[in-house]
Amino acid sequence: MEIEKLKSIIEAILFAAGRQVSIKELMITLEISKDDLENIIVSMQEDYKIQNRGIEIIKIDDEYQLCTKKELYEYIYPILDKRSKPNLSNASLETVAIIAYNPRITRAEIESIRGVNADACIYKLLEYGLIQEAGKADLPGKPMTYITTDEFLKMFGYTSLNDLPELPRYKLDENQQIVIDDLIEDEEETNKEENEQNEIINEAPEPEREEDKNNKEHKEI
Repeated sequence: MEIEKLKSIIEAILFAAGRQVSIKELMITLEISKDDLENIIVSMQEDYKIQNRGIEIIKIDDEYQLCTKKELYEYIYPILDKRSKPNLSNASLETVAIIAYNPRITRAEIESIRGVNADACIYKLLEYGLIQEAGKADLPGKPMTYITTDEFLKMFGYTSLNDLPELPRYKLDENQQIVIDDLIEDEEETNKEENEQNEIINEAPEPEREEDKNNKEHKEI
């Protein structure tokens, strides 16, 4: 089957489904390999960009979905939903970030990290569909755990949680102040240089003592 025909079929399937469609489903329907399918969809994504289309194909883990471009959201939302536009506070953003980096975390653990009550933030994130309950933890009282959803990935433009930015390293100094990343690297580099210098000093031969030198000269005579 020619490529353009396959593109039309894929677009029709994703449009009609109105949901995430797995790679396996598309492979079975089109009777093509995974590599061929992914190459075709990448080509379609480029086509949409070049043509400045109002839609795009996004990938969430091993699934694809046809969506409107997120930059056009402000024009679409008032037509489809008369509710107020979701707006995440800094507290909610902090909470969802903690959950994203710590899947299956409990409310108490979230509050331990943030230092404040998290009930309102968790409720709001559940309402927006950005997080979901992930079963009870094997801890006293069996507290509920939480994970982020595919809606979270869509909203923030990630394909999977593996795409999350790497967290900076930090530690506390003697004054209990946070020291982050580049300062730690500078300190590690300094320590490395000091260790290398110490190794050179330790490996260097000890200077010959005057007494040993005299004994050596006496033997030679």
